[in-house]
Amino acid sequence: MVTSGTRTILPITTPLPRNVKVSFEFFPPKTEKMEENLWVCVERLATLNPAYVSVTYGAGGTTRERTHATVTRIRRETSLEPAAHLTCVGATREEIDEVARTYWDAGIRHIVALRGDPPEGVDRYAPYPGGYAYACDLVAGLKNVADFDISVSAYPETHPESANGHVDIDYLKRKIDAGASRAITQFFFDTDVYFRFLDRVHAADINVPIIPGILPVTNFNQVVNFAKMCGASVPKWMADVFEGLDNDPATRKLVAASVAAEQCRALYSGGVEHFHFYTLNRADLAYAICHVLGVRPEVAPADAPELVTQAGE
Repeated sequence: MVTSGTRTILPITTPLPRNVKVSFEFFPPKTEKMEENLWVCVERLATLNPAYVSVTYGAGGTTRERTHATVTRIRRETSLEPAAHLTCVGATREEIDEVARTYWDAGIRHIVALRGDPPEGVDRYAPYPGGYAYACDLVAGLKNVADFDISVSAYPETHPESANGHVDIDYLKRKIDAGASRAITQFFFDTDVYFRFLDRVHAADINVPIIPGILPVTNFNQVVNFAKMCGASVPKWMADVFEGLDNDPATRKLVAASVAAEQCRALYSGGVEHFHFYTLNRADLAYAICHVLGVRPEVAPADAPELVTQAGE
């Protein structure tokens, strides 16, 4: 091993110790074909024994029923630990509390508590009348309903609605103080961004795990648009790496796996042992990256099923 400053750089030939944990994020399917793809994805990634899998909640609460159906099916039909996303948007406190009680009764113990995005057509978030105003209020409310294990969001780069990074840290501390157990970051691509954020988090006396969110790049132009919406930066080197691959999905997929695996190895060398993958309901890239990280099935899987390629990939 080669030591650089306080971080150990792992040579490419050095196998990682088998202490890496992973978790995966899915979104609820809209169509029968998307549902089929989702369950192929869930079944394949389940072989990696993730710490948990989460299911997102659409802007304005638009996927509430589909999120609930997906989470409860994962609980009912698999050995995975499901986490349901829940937001403050579009519902009163009583309605959100009832959703939470329904999850608890179904055996769902992990909630990802988020403020949420405003409904379509609304430019800026405003608290729903009679609802939880912000994520810290939602966390406290959920803890009053039951002893949920609660994850919250964190932003290594400033949230697009925040005045500055200090405001973000303050909001994060409020959520942790309200009872959250961990934070999962927005995706980022520059590992130094994460480590600088971690320094600020620790300086604010926030001592829960800050799990990096990893987004494998299946479509570079799409990721650029995602980044603009959520305040994440896209380094120039990424544009250079993916240049010329718009119409070459096979090569683009290989490059994407390589870039994300290198990112994870760099984070691991800085002490990170848990990675949260935004899968976009595709198993192939997350599975390949986990393999590089030493996260593998206890029993070798059968031939991997082919997924239907989605538009833009």
